[in-house]
Amino acid sequence: MEALIPVINKLQDVFNTVGADIIQLPQIVVVGTQSSGKSSVLESLVGRDILPRGTGIVTRRPLILQLVHIDPEDRRKTSEENGIDGEEWGKFLHTKNKIYADFEEIRHEVEAETERISGNNKGISDEPIHLKIFSPHVVNLTLVDLPGITKLPVGDQPKDIEVQIRELIFKYISNPNSIILAVTAANTDMATSEALKVAREADPDGRRTLAVVTKLDLMDAGTDAMDVLMGRVIPVKLGIIGVVNRSQLDINQKKLVADAIRDEYAFLQKKYPSLANRNGTKYLARTLNRLLMHHIRDCLPELKTRINVLAAQYQSLLNSYGEPVEDKSATLLQLITKFAAEYCHTIEGTAKYIETAELCGGARICYIFHETFGRTLESVDPLGGLTTIDVLTAIRNATGPRPALFVPEVSFELLVKRQVKRLEEPSLRCVELVHEEMQRIIQHCSNYSTQELLRFPKLHDAIVEVVTSLLRRRLPVTNEMVHNLVAIELAYINTKHPDFADACGLMNNNIEEQRRNRMRDLPNAVPRDKSFKGPGGQSLSPNEPPALEGEFTKAAAGGSQSASVSEQTDSGTGNWRGMLKRGEDSAAGDRAAPQNPVFASPQKGHAVNLLDVPVPVSRKLSAREQRDCEVIERLIKSYFLIVRKNIQDSVPKAVMHFLVNHVKDCLQSELVGQLYKTALLEDLLIESEDMAQRRNEAADMLKALQKASQVIAEIRETHLW
Repeated sequence: MEALIPVINKLQDVFNTVGADIIQLPQIVVVGTQSSGKSSVLESLVGRDILPRGTGIVTRRPLILQLVHIDPEDRRKTSEENGIDGEEWGKFLHTKNKIYADFEEIRHEVEAETERISGNNKGISDEPIHLKIFSPHVVNLTLVDLPGITKLPVGDQPKDIEVQIRELIFKYISNPNSIILAVTAANTDMATSEALKVAREADPDGRRTLAVVTKLDLMDAGTDAMDVLMGRVIPVKLGIIGVVNRSQLDINQKKLVADAIRDEYAFLQKKYPSLANRNGTKYLARTLNRLLMHHIRDCLPELKTRINVLAAQYQSLLNSYGEPVEDKSATLLQLITKFAAEYCHTIEGTAKYIETAELCGGARICYIFHETFGRTLESVDPLGGLTTIDVLTAIRNATGPRPALFVPEVSFELLVKRQVKRLEEPSLRCVELVHEEMQRIIQHCSNYSTQELLRFPKLHDAIVEVVTSLLRRRLPVTNEMVHNLVAIELAYINTKHPDFADACGLMNNNIEEQRRNRMRDLPNAVPRDKSFKGPGGQSLSPNEPPALEGEFTKAAAGGSQSASVSEQTDSGTGNWRGMLKRGEDSAAGDRAAPQNPVFASPQKGHAVNLLDVPVPVSRKLSAREQRDCEVIERLIKSYFLIVRKNIQDSVPKAVMHFLVNHVKDCLQSELVGQLYKTALLEDLLIESEDMAQRRNEAADMLKALQKASQVIAEIRETHLW
């Protein structure tokens, strides 16, 4: 087990080189109030004068002191190698390999180093001084000497000096792997001990606190520390050890530590004979050594695991920083190719890094096509923005100066085009959304997939610029195509479309059934053929096309029988004019003047109106107007649904072909063409300023962790238990 402390000292050395606090190594931390004798206790353990001494605040920086026991054989070998005389020597971390054989020189170096960082007027600093002492007269220990707890600022000390020192102390004692050495002077009341109070805050169970009572020889006459040392006043789990330090006079007179330890032993034998063998500096050193060894034994497995985990993390971090660039041309081509491939993979859904927080890439484009765009189109009302009055006005405007017998075909075309035109805006918005997603994929690729790009900010910006430019160039082309898709639908209203013909046939049947029901319910007083006689014949315009004239002649030939024959003749044609005529047995061109009161009179056929449904408009519509309006609306709705289905299918295809697939196919050639130029190589592959520094830091830390792992691995398993 003796081998454990040197292992921890080695680990301390390894991590000191990189200045790392990430590993909490087992060590003994000395805490106490100012001038309670902390530094004296440390000197007694070392057996030499190595620390600055005096009244007031002397220790103004943490001192990490490693005591290394060496046997005579090693001592001779090391002395020969380093060319030093003497059996003891010291080394500072900040002076690298310089060896100090003179302990007076060590003390001066501690003072000089303290003043270099903390100033020369009682200021404090949390930057530690690392000192290693090699001696055959010490036991293996790692100790930390801290500034004493104080209440009021003196000299250059800031007003919050008490808080600063407390924070500094807690930084070391809150490490769960540390042992707290709480130093209290015997000539003060133990119950007022600041050191024990602070130790209890960091270690409430007291499992790692050892109390040291100093200045046993300075107690008032007639008092002793028997109760305190026996643990009757304040019990401490790991024990309470009393020591006698040198006085300031002894120090001034250069009294040797060895003489002081001999005098201490004599004092304890005289004053506390029953406790002499469990107190004193030598017993303290052995106790600390034993505690530290057991503590290290308990901490080592966890320490080993933590070092391995951190090594893996730093290896991964170093990999992400990449190697320094040697062949710039190859690196540039590789990065461009990798980015282009990742971009395409993200669209296709085969990327290495799949996003789990939200949809991205191809999945989002699919969502835009089928959810966003699809639902938007479905929410467009076929008759939205079209009132009954609008329909009637369009019909009248389409007839010109002549009263018409039939619903003019032009009015249907005008109205249906107006409705189809409304599909253009959501279609263009769909293109815009896909374009935005293609932009977002650039960021996704650089953040998640090709982190190497972040090493080269200029290359990253250049790639973003090239891809953005390519997308920007394709946007007008795609918009033009989508605009044309709607324009194509507007260019030719195909009333012979199979779906439209089927819809017309279905409506014919519905209207025929309604007509029969109405005719069945008519009163006997009204002749059934009344509606087929009247001024319809006189209204016929001589300029009507021959087909209309023929249909009208059939309708006006007289009697319901001929009308019925006419209906049967046209019922299978899918011609919407025939459907209008069959909608009512009156003449198919009955829509000449919707607002003429003559046409609404009962004797002209009002009694046999088939679609007499009240419409909430500013005036009451005639039966004829209501019927015409409903038929036109049904036709518009039927044709609009056909066009909407076409647009819903063709717009995503156009966007995929003209934007998405084109960018996928051209991206790599575009990037290579724009960026793979000798003139741009140097500029594009300049690393960000802190990248090289971060890589070096990560490499140093990884090296330290690997060395630490090696040091721990050298311990035989028997040492762990």
